[in-house]
Amino acid sequence: MTNARVLRDLKARHGVNANEVLRRAYLYVARNQTLPAQVRFQAQLQLNTFGRYTRPTTVKNRCIETGRGRGVISEFGLTRYQFRLKALANELPGVKKASW
Repeated sequence: MTNARVLRDLKARHGVNANEVLRRAYLYVARNQTLPAQVRFQAQLQLNTFGRYTRPTTVKNRCIETGRGRGVISEFGLTRYQFRLKALANELPGVKKASW
């Protein structure tokens, strides 16, 4: 069962990875004060043509099980509760409940 939020996040991650080098090049040109204003303006126009899901700020860590955006343990891609359930069911390799 895949959540729509998870699909949107995967789409954003793919778009950012595909356009990262080109976006950074245009950003460098647009922010470089030593270049002529016309060149910087053209670079800014090119940046504006990119889609929504090419911006790095659209990427958010979400739980791959539930799509929840808060309390995500990024190493496993799960929320705290889902991480606990999977750890107790021995579904995460190398993770076990602590006892001392």
